[in-house]
Amino acid sequence: MVKIVIFDFDGTLADTREIIVRTNQEVQRRMGYPVTDEAGILATVGLVLEDCILTMYPDLPHDQLPAWTAMYREVFDSLKGTIIPKLFPHVKETLETLSERGFIMTVASSRGTASLKDFLRDMGIAPLISYVLGADDVKLAKPNPEPVLKTLRDLGYDASDAIVVGDMPVDIQMGVRAGAKTCGVSFGNSGRDALIKSGAGCVIDDFSELVSVVEGLRT
Repeated sequence: MVKIVIFDFDGTLADTREIIVRTNQEVQRRMGYPVTDEAGILATVGLVLEDCILTMYPDLPHDQLPAWTAMYREVFDSLKGTIIPKLFPHVKETLETLSERGFIMTVASSRGTASLKDFLRDMGIAPLISYVLGADDVKLAKPNPEPVLKTLRDLGYDASDAIVVGDMPVDIQMGVRAGAKTCGVSFGNSGRDALIKSGAGCVIDDFSELVSVVEGLRT
């Protein structure tokens, strides 16, 4: 019986596509590397920042990662005042409905915790989220199940009580490996076929559909 919903953030709750692409490309220019196209950048969404960089540039010396990640955060902070991510349609209303019906809602993201909390606050949904887990809260990131297992352990729930909702295969794989139910969203940075292939229990095309999905798993 589902009691707790664990959400990804980027591409699931909020459309952060433009700022992620623009930040990556600007950092790549400043660091003197070939600029990756949008599809190549979005394919790394869901990974922690260091893994995103190494996925795009496998031969990058690891001793360059600290400078690269520092530059990323500097550029991201400079852009977020002008490229303002927004919630996807029906997200806030759906979260409010789920809250009213007694579901516990959390976020497990590969984004840094401080950035994540800032976005949740600025988007007006922080009061609806009972627990926030960012990349710096775990040792092993998606698709490892640790973010889900830590969330459940800290809140006192079992995997059978949970559903993981995300837009990327790593979100689904994380949920499956933790023993939770899973739901993919097709409107984010991946797509229906990739989510199903990753083992998603279902895939929704509009966030509002989540209410009926979760209610159907309640009993």
